[in-house]
Parts: sequence; C-alpha cells; structure tokens
Amino acid sequence: MSIVQQKLHIAVFPWLAYGHILPFLEVSKFLVQMGHRVSYISTPKNISRLPKLPSELFLNLSFVQLPMPQVEGLPPGVESTADIPIHKVPYLKKAYDNLETPLADILKTSRVDWIIHDFAPHWLPRIAAPMRIKLAYFSIYSASTAAFGGPPDKLIAGHRQRPEDFTVIPEWIDYPSNIAFKLHEIVNLEQGMDQDVKDFIRQASVVQGCQVVTLRSCPEFEPDPLRLLPRLLQKPVVPIGLLPPSVALSPSLSHELALGIEKSGLPFIWVIKNRPLVERQMDQDILPPGFEERVSDRGFLLRGWAPQMRILAHPSIGGFLTHCGWSSTIEALGLGLPLILFSGASSDLGLVARLLHGKRVGMEIERNEVDGSFTSEAVAKVIRVVMVEAEGEAIRANASAMREICGNVELGRKYLTEFTRFLENYVPEDSSRLQCSGEILC
Repeated sequence: MSIVQQKLHIAVFPWLAYGHILPFLEVSKFLVQMGHRVSYISTPKNISRLPKLPSELFLNLSFVQLPMPQVEGLPPGVESTADIPIHKVPYLKKAYDNLETPLADILKTSRVDWIIHDFAPHWLPRIAAPMRIKLAYFSIYSASTAAFGGPPDKLIAGHRQRPEDFTVIPEWIDYPSNIAFKLHEIVNLEQGMDQDVKDFIRQASVVQGCQVVTLRSCPEFEPDPLRLLPRLLQKPVVPIGLLPPSVALSPSLSHELALGIEKSGLPFIWVIKNRPLVERQMDQDILPPGFEERVSDRGFLLRGWAPQMRILAHPSIGGFLTHCGWSSTIEALGLGLPLILFSGASSDLGLVARLLHGKRVGMEIERNEVDGSFTSEAVAKVIRVVMVEAEGEAIRANASAMREICGNVELGRKYLTEFTRFLENYVPEDSSRLQCSGEILC
C-alpha cells in the first residue's frame, strides 16, 4: 500500500541577480513537477524577465510581485544587479531589506510551509519563526565557496578583519585546497556590500536561522567540502545537484582582454552584455580601436543577450573563456568544454576559478594579485594552451570527462528528488520524540 505524501506550499525568494533568480526558478519548476505548490516571490521587473514556462506548470506555480522599494542612491527603475555597476549594489541591498514588511504581510495569509531563500534576507528568520515557517537556505554557490566562508560564528565575530585575511586558506579546511581570494578580488567584492550589513553577516544570519542548507553542488564534483560543511555550519546540508541545462572590466583591462583574444590567432564568438561598466559607461568602450575590423575574418561579436547554451553546444566550439560564474561553468563542463578562466572580481568568481584550475578542467589567466591587471600576452598564452597546444591535452581530456557529472540530467534529478524528500519529511528536533510508531513518547 503506497503512502500519499502531504503536498507542501513552498515560497521561493531569491536575491535580485539573474545568477540567483534563474537557479531558484529551476528548483521551483521541479518542486511543482513533484506535486507541490510554489509561490515565486520577486519584484515586477524581474518576474517579467523570466523565461516563458510550459502552461501545465501554472496550476501550482504562482508569481508574487513585491513592488521595488526606492532608496536614496538607487537609480529609478533598477530591480537587479544587471542594471547597475557594482558600487551601486549596496543601495540595491538596502532596497531589498525594505521588502521585509511587505513579505511578512504576504506570509501572514499564505499558509506557507517552507521558504527557500537566498543569502541576502538576514531578517527572514525573525519573521518566519513566529509563523512556524521552516527555512531552507539555497546557496547558488559551490560547496567550496561555502566551506571557505566557514562557520557562522566566525563570520559574525569578524574573524577575518582585513582584506588580506581572505587571501589565505582558512584553518578549518581539512583537505588539500588552493581556494582563496586574490587581494584585488576581495577588495572589489567589498564594493558591492552594504557596510551596515555586510554579506558575511547576511549569510551567517540565514544559516543560523534556517532548518537546512542546500547548495548547487554534488559529492561527485566536490566530495571534500560537502563532507566538511555539516560540521562547519551545524546544519543538515543536502546538495541540490549542479542543475545542468552568468563582471565588468575597466576599459583599459577590457582592451587587454580583446588584444589577447586577437593575439591567440584562433576563431571566436564573444558575447558583450549591455551593462554599465562604471557610471555612464557602456559596452562600446570595451573594445580597442579597430579591433572588430582586424578580427572580422575569424571573430563574431554579439551584443546583448545570446543563446549561450546553443552556442556552447555547437560542434565547432572547442573551449569557453569564462568570467567563472558558477552557472556558466557548469553549462560548459556539461558539454565537456575546457575552460579559459578569467575570473570577474565580484561574488565568488575568483574562488570558482581556483576550484576549476585545481581540478585541471581549465587554466586561469595570470593576473596581478594586488590590482588585478594582466597582459594580452598572458591571455593569448592560456587560450592557446587550453585550446590547441599539447600542454593542454590533460585539461581538454578532464573537461570532456566532466560531461558525466555536470551534464548528467538523471544525476541532477536524483539530488533534486532527495532535497524534495527532505522538505516533505522534515521533523523538527524538538518534535522527534513524538514520531515513533506505536508510542506516544519514546
């Protein structure tokens, strides 16, 4: 006799960045397919930009719009990090924090069982607890990044006070690791933090207040950090899988990157996003004079949105020069493409570059650790090694083998199913003594 599983009402609440919004949507779609009701909560512009979904999902998937609060310093109409340079992101976080009251008002009447949330709403545990709503913190980052962050009490106590403190491997890492920030990366990362509530405090607060942590990872790819994390975080850690199928540079550095691509002598497709580099500076400034004309016989430039997965899947594509966003690297490795690792200087991109360089599925372009500068010669050298030279044969072979993990849809479904079962069957610790079959108390 089969047991009918009680269906849940799950709210989903991502941070206002597309590298977060889209993975949260993928999880929402899976939960609906498993028979649960999902309320996806974000601001109007972000919801309007979501890809079209199959009509059969809409029976149990609803989109709840919270009007975007306006705060001083945030340009009108901005609702995501895609609309602003990094030094404006702290104002977006202040506006996001002003969603606390309208979100609480919605939750009071929604009878939500779980909220799957991001790192940013440090205030969410205090409004969820009185309503007896359970919290699942979904980190869209790698398990290696989470392990580098360390225990919540270390983050709250400010264990690492100076930028230099983030450039060394933490003492709690008990496995071989090369993962730490370069100085320029952590300095730039802090530009995007609200100094009143830094990202480290946000993350520590949501970890301490949640019932479970899930990450976009799996033991096949990151066994050591996933083994360590439950002890570090003092929470159940249930990996959600890799979800198989997203930084601007100063003009001078983008010119070096372009010249390096040119000097490699190899054909390429370059997607240039229409996003401000710095205040009032758009993508027409990032190419050196005459670049397009000089490479027109072997280079193709796309501005704005491009079908990245379709491009990467084309048989003529032999490698991927990436800013090291977790989503993009998973997509590329899912297709077996070797990586030219040119890390951006925001979020955990540098840590991802170290992780993938260490796994020898890509090679990182050498940059000055203090200011992040690099030469076009360094770019050209790494492109050629990864793509065509004998020195890169092992990298190309390792990346090709990664298709069995990063492109394995069935493996991804396995971890999504395990996460769903955790939500369905979770019993709070203080109630566990009442759950024994045949007994009132055990």
